Amino acid sequence: MIQPLRTEQSDTKIQVVDTPRTISFGRIVMKDFQRNKYVYLMLFPVVVYYLVFHYGPMYGIQIAFKDYSFGKGIWGSTWVGLQHFHDFFNGYYFFRVIRNTLLLSLYDVLFGFPSAIVLALLLNEVRSRVFKRTIQSITYLPHFISMVVVVGLMTDFLSMNGLINQLIQAFGGKSISFLIQPEWFRTLYVASGIWQGIGWGSIIYLAAIANIDPTLYEAARVDGAGRFKQMLHITIPGIMPTIIILFILRMGGILSVADDKILLMYNPSTYETADVIGTYIYRKGILQAGFSYSTAVGLFNSVISFALLVFTNYISRRFSDTKLW
Repeated sequence: MIQPLRTEQSDTKIQVVDTPRTISFGRIVMKDFQRNKYVYLMLFPVVVYYLVFHYGPMYGIQIAFKDYSFGKGIWGSTWVGLQHFHDFFNGYYFFRVIRNTLLLSLYDVLFGFPSAIVLALLLNEVRSRVFKRTIQSITYLPHFISMVVVVGLMTDFLSMNGLINQLIQAFGGKSISFLIQPEWFRTLYVASGIWQGIGWGSIIYLAAIANIDPTLYEAARVDGAGRFKQMLHITIPGIMPTIIILFILRMGGILSVADDKILLMYNPSTYETADVIGTYIYRKGILQAGFSYSTAVGLFNSVISFALLVFTNYISRRFSDTKLW
């Protein structure tokens, strides 16, 4: 009679170690700190800077809701609630400063933001390295010129006896008071901004173009695509995430135009088109000592800018794969 095979069971026991599904947050932080302690050491001064100079002063935001005075201090000043916001919204200059701020920012976005992209695309198509580096150096240099010097150059060139008016007169035209006439302010502001920032702004896009896979261009050439089609279908889509990120950041600062430049350029005759939120805060807060009122206007500006940043990021996240968070 054939007996069935018998298998011997091993007496060896497998010990299973139960591990917790979750590890405490403190242990994770400590392990990461031990692993990257030098990175945290480099980050420490930056964190201290933002805590002291950016988050610390937020303590003073409460004076926007008080009638602040030096003698009483922040805590002792009278609470007025939303009175300063009400005064600003119903003030005579409210629509003027909002209109000028939005228009200057809109013109800068429409003309200034794409200019760096166009320059980067054009430089990418240049085959002569010497010519390319020369153009880059020429366009980069204005970024390092002080804003005071830039406005000083504009004043000299655009004055009644300046070079521009001399050229206009040489061709039979009449001199133009560029710095006094309000209708010229926005053009001068945007054009000078493009001249000063186009080269520096193109650096990021040139770096993004350098990261595009060269085999994509080789495949496009094999398929018969010319340089324009390669730029249209490879280069631009390749740098589109960078463009979107910078555009989101730009929309977050749409109400924060270059106040220092405007303060140097404008005068009472150009207030109608030059006065923006930042310059209005300067006059009310510093020159007229309206600290609570100017703080309320500045807080309004910050809240709207943050809302625009969140909204733009939401739209980008909804319709593309690129987002800040």
